[in-house]
Amino acid sequence: MNTESNRRHVFISHHHKDDATVDQLTRLLKSKGYDLRNSSIRAKPANQARLDRGLISDEVIRRLLRLKIAWAQTVVVLVGKETHTRPWVNWEIEEANKRGKRIVGVYEQGGTAVDVPENLWKYASEIVAWNSDSIMGAIDGTDAPFQNPDGTACPPPFLAAHITC
Repeated sequence: MNTESNRRHVFISHHHKDDATVDQLTRLLKSKGYDLRNSSIRAKPANQARLDRGLISDEVIRRLLRLKIAWAQTVVVLVGKETHTRPWVNWEIEEANKRGKRIVGVYEQGGTAVDVPENLWKYASEIVAWNSDSIMGAIDGTDAPFQNPDGTACPPPFLAAHITC
C-alpha cells in the first residue's frame, strides 16, 4: 500500500472536550489504511488553562488557526453535542470557506442534526455519519451524499428547508 497516496492533510475542527474523539477518528481511518495528518490545535492542560483565562489574544489564535487551515486540503468538523455552541468552530468553518477548502461534517457517535454548527449548514461540502467509507468519500469528494447521523441519505442543507429527512 502506497502511504503517500493514502495521506490526507486535514484540519479537524472540534470542541476541545472532544479531543478523544479526534483520536478515535484518526484511528478509525488508519485501520482502513488512511494516513490523516491533522493540523488542528489541541492544547495541553497548561495551555488550555491559559486559553480559558483569556491570556492568549484572539488575534494570536486567529493567526495560528489561519496558518493551520491554509495547510490543510480539507477541514473536517466533528459534530458532537456541544459543537454548535462553540464560536471558534463557526469561525474555523467560515475561514475554511473563505479559503475555498472542502468542508466535511462528521457526526460523532450519538451526534444529532441539532448539534450541527450554523456555518456548517451554510458551507458544508458533505455531512456524513460515523463510518470510515462515508468519511473518506466525503474527504475525497467521491460518492458520499449528505447523511443523517444514522447514515441514511439526506438532501443537502440548502434543500432541507423544503424537504424533511
